[in-house]
Amino acid sequence: MQPYSVRVVAGEVIFAEGDSPSGAYLIESGRVELSSERFGRPLVLGELGPGMLLGELAVIDGSPRSATARALTDCNLTPIEARHLVERLAAADPVVRALLTSQLARYRSMLALLGGGAASPTLPESMPIGDAVVLDKIRLESELRAALDRGELEVRLQPVEHIVSGSVAGYEALVRWRHPLRGEVSPTEFIRLAEETSLIVPVGDHVLARVCEMLAELDRRGRQPLPFIALNVSARQIEDPALVDRILAHLSARNLPPDRLKLEITESLVPNQRRIAALMRRCHAVGMHVALDDFGTGYANLDVLLALRFDQVKLDASFVRALETPRGEAMVGAIVATARAMGCDLVAEGVETSEQRQTLHRLGCGYAQGWLIGKPLALETVLAGA
Repeated sequence: MQPYSVRVVAGEVIFAEGDSPSGAYLIESGRVELSSERFGRPLVLGELGPGMLLGELAVIDGSPRSATARALTDCNLTPIEARHLVERLAAADPVVRALLTSQLARYRSMLALLGGGAASPTLPESMPIGDAVVLDKIRLESELRAALDRGELEVRLQPVEHIVSGSVAGYEALVRWRHPLRGEVSPTEFIRLAEETSLIVPVGDHVLARVCEMLAELDRRGRQPLPFIALNVSARQIEDPALVDRILAHLSARNLPPDRLKLEITESLVPNQRRIAALMRRCHAVGMHVALDDFGTGYANLDVLLALRFDQVKLDASFVRALETPRGEAMVGAIVATARAMGCDLVAEGVETSEQRQTLHRLGCGYAQGWLIGKPLALETVLAGA
């Protein structure tokens, strides 16, 4: 077993040019010089310090060491096994992997030219680069930016029914993208892509502005009582201290009450309790409601309902599908009772059959959402059916 850390004294060679790569190192302390022999003379390539990786490039593509690493001072190094680097690279985001491998190819080509040889910019064929995935992802990101500029992202409204009365109490805003060539792009795909980049901020602002316009149009058309519209909030929006102020500015400009716009926080964001608690305090201070989305799918537990005062809990569709079993019905019944005891409204997502709706009614669930209640609709269709 390798030691956790190895000590190298000043002047000691850590590895030499031409050696086979057995692993890499994380420099914990000290300075390391990288040098190479070119035309019979030493050439210093660079100097590395604490927090930097040493020798990882040869491990990635399996090439002999292209430089000699010598300790300039006493150093502490943490060894990294080759297989660990390869596993992490294989599991990395395809774009990140492509950036790394393209940089490596240029580095190898530069070294070859310095040595008087021919440039060799390609990597071994066994390297799992995933070119098609990378190119498609980069292309899609560029097209998503263009779609934002052209206003191609559409916001649709999926109705939320008050089960006892059978009336539509509100809607959830869902963003959709119809690509001119690809057709409908999966929301899971482009929202995840937006969240990986800064694009989620303008996408969120676009949806916010459109939702407020929709509420204003429903108000102008005389929809009484005015239904709420629920808006999903991303992790980056939660980190934005000006989010609530921007929302209030949009609502105020249209003379809309704050309680008609509801924020939905997905369960996967729950670990960031401090930020969520701060956001909820600000929302509650101005009369805006906050819902916990996808309850029961990941991180959330009863402690969350104790720690964070959500106004609404949205039960994940997997629980609704389980209603046909006695255990599933018992579980949903317990969640209904818990939500009622906490003073939360409960919305069951993914309701697709009248039998599911009837069981939810019998168990005391207040609200239902799903294809049985209605599919996501354009505002014009919602207004035509009003």
